[in-house]
Amino acid sequence: MDAVSLWSAATLALLLLGVVPSLFLVARGSNVQRLVGLQLLTGCSIMVLIGLSIIVAQSSYLIVPLVLAVLASSGTLVYTKLLKPGIDEQAVTEDE
Repeated sequence: MDAVSLWSAATLALLLLGVVPSLFLVARGSNVQRLVGLQLLTGCSIMVLIGLSIIVAQSSYLIVPLVLAVLASSGTLVYTKLLKPGIDEQAVTEDE
């Protein structure tokens, strides 16, 4: 195993470790924490897909993470639009 593939494997392993806390936030967090977990999960998955395309040396595999990045940003806007009415309910109940 050469040094490049060793560093690539180590980088992918570290990126995949970022998936665990993001899945926990998405599954168990409040509304805002779920949004943060979704963003973390999207960022990690984009970086993993870019890393895999570099490892296999296929530049055509970069299409998927680029499309995912565009769709994730628009998905976040939709999610926050739907989340906005309920975001203040938690703050009111915590203050009382």
